[in-house]
Amino acid sequence: MMSDTNADTSKATRFERIRALLQAALAPTVLDLVDESHLHAGHAGAASGGSHYRLKIVAPAFSGLNLVRRHRLVYDSVHLMMQHEIHALAITALTPDELAAKEV
Repeated sequence: MMSDTNADTSKATRFERIRALLQAALAPTVLDLVDESHLHAGHAGAASGGSHYRLKIVAPAFSGLNLVRRHRLVYDSVHLMMQHEIHALAITALTPDELAAKEV
């Protein structure tokens, strides 16, 4: 089993590599990643081999950052995969305090 902090992602699946990169870069308290590629069958991005993902990520690293800067942190974490392996990434990025407020 791969450790969440393991930077060697060479033998992991695409899904596992995304999770490992996000874990290593942002140390999230919540990381829900869903592969929605099956919903985009026949789409040009799917034809090129890129997958579609939906991400809910909660991390203290987002504190004090606006939405664009939060998304930039996520994209920076997986930037090498964005060129060929990830076609689309729908992101919900929250701080732990924001998540707690939504759950009340």
